[in-house]
Amino acid sequence: MNDAALKPDTHEIVVDEVFPHQPETIWKTLTTAELMGRWLMMPEGFEPIEGKRFTYQTTPAGGWDGTIHCEVLEVKPNERLSYAWKGGHADNTGYGSPLDTVVTFILSRAENGTRLRLVHSGFVLPKNETAFQKMGEGWKKVVKNIGALASGED
Repeated sequence: MNDAALKPDTHEIVVDEVFPHQPETIWKTLTTAELMGRWLMMPEGFEPIEGKRFTYQTTPAGGWDGTIHCEVLEVKPNERLSYAWKGGHADNTGYGSPLDTVVTFILSRAENGTRLRLVHSGFVLPKNETAFQKMGEGWKKVVKNIGALASGED
C-alpha cells in the first residue's frame, strides 16, 4: 500500500470567473486587508508575506470559538495567493467540526480581463460535509463580491 492510499479522501471547492479588470486590480482586492474585509471577513494581522499568520472571526459553534487560523503559504504577486484555513473543534459535528484546508486564488490573463480561479481544498467527507456545502455556496457569492469591489478599484 502506498502513502496516497493511506490519506483520507479529500474534496475541493472550485469557483472560476473572468472579470474585466487587470490582474493587478484583482490582486489588490485579494491582498489588502481593508478590501478583504469588504468581500469576505476582516482579517486580523494579514499581510501577503509567506509564513505570515492571521485570523478571521466568524460565528462560534459548539466548542469552537469561531476563529479561523490562517497562514500565508504562497505569494506570487498578480498570479497566486495561497493560505491555510483551519478552524473548528473536535467536539463538534456538522458546522464547526475540525477543518484543515487550503484556500488558493489563481489569477491569469484572459481576453479583456483576468480569470480568477478559487480552489478551497482539503475537505474530508463526511466529517466536513456541512462546511463543504455551505462554503461551496458562500465562495460563489464571495468571488462575485471580489469582482464587484474590483470595479470600484480600477
